[in-house]
Amino acid sequence: MLIGLQAAVSAVVGFAVFAVLVFAPAGTFGYWRGWAFIAVFAVVTMVPSIYLAVNDPAALRRRMQAGPTAETRPVQKIASAMAFALLAVMIVAAALDYRLGWSSVPDGLSVLGDVLVAIGLGIAMLVVIQNSYAAANVKVEAGQAVVSTGLYGLVRHPMYVGNVIMMIGIPPALGSYWALVLVIPGVALLAVRILDEEKLLRAELAGYDQYTREVRYRLLPYVW
Repeated sequence: MLIGLQAAVSAVVGFAVFAVLVFAPAGTFGYWRGWAFIAVFAVVTMVPSIYLAVNDPAALRRRMQAGPTAETRPVQKIASAMAFALLAVMIVAAALDYRLGWSSVPDGLSVLGDVLVAIGLGIAMLVVIQNSYAAANVKVEAGQAVVSTGLYGLVRHPMYVGNVIMMIGIPPALGSYWALVLVIPGVALLAVRILDEEKLLRAELAGYDQYTREVRYRLLPYVW
């Protein structure tokens, strides 16, 4: 139950930070896109977190160990810090775009953006349910085995697939086209993380080389 309480406190703090990032640059609380985005984020992360707290608290604990301070590899520390900063910049830029009227995003497209955010977050959380060792930081633990079923049977890094889908959804969800430009450096950062992560996995996770021969694509089937 302690990990569940820690997750709840972390969620409250996280959503408070999100609220500042969304509503301060928007200049108003009368911003339904901001409320919808935060609501989607809250529901799609909290429901699986409750499930994990009850059924697999160790997986939830690994999932909560996120951010550059949780990383042990220098490349991952830098990439993780830049990824968190980029996410904050994307949210602020999208809300500021809405405030200044640089984009004219139809309501329906904003709803579609929220759907993409939900799908991306849902994939990331499903990965943790399918693979208890799928941490938010890069490491190999004692007893860890290669998972090659479920989403891992499609691509080698399904959690990052969810991140890409989420990044694509955030700007239109918040009423911005211009913030979509930030998806490009976001995907580049994920590519850096993936290449460095696979160096570790090939060296320390038994069976990973064979897995890479069975599942050829890292992020996008038939592309990379």
